[in-house]
Amino acid sequence: MTDNDFMQAALAQARLAGDGGEVPIGAVVVREGAVVATGQNRVLRDSDPTAHAEIVALRAAGAAIGNYRLSGCTLYATLEPCAMCAGAMIHARLDRLVFAAADPKAGAAGSVLSVLNHPQLNHQMRVEQGILGDEAAEFLRSFFRERRSTSSAPVL
Repeated sequence: MTDNDFMQAALAQARLAGDGGEVPIGAVVVREGAVVATGQNRVLRDSDPTAHAEIVALRAAGAAIGNYRLSGCTLYATLEPCAMCAGAMIHARLDRLVFAAADPKAGAAGSVLSVLNHPQLNHQMRVEQGILGDEAAEFLRSFFRERRSTSSAPVL
């Protein structure tokens, strides 16, 4: 399978999150060419502010592998991770992060903050962006357009 295939799997998770009323973000953890875990935003459904797609996927990967260190793994995410998720990725010792769309409001892989690969950190990972980025960004824009059009409350 290719990066494109794995990002398609992450987008499928994002669609499931959107169907569940969540902001549609998905993630997939891959090791040795196989998906070992998936995640989707579950913040609202679980009443858990840490239940971002990336965190959900990292937790599932740790359980599947039997180790909190995820060396040899790549995480595919449909949106650039926030600072919390980036920190978790560092602690998990991921080899690689691939994200689709940049997040100009909260991205911690270079858009707003540069949490990943900070020169003072002892763990560095490869970071690649833009795979299916246009599709992921449009999916998010469509979600928020729909949400604003059906909401009776003003959008801030």
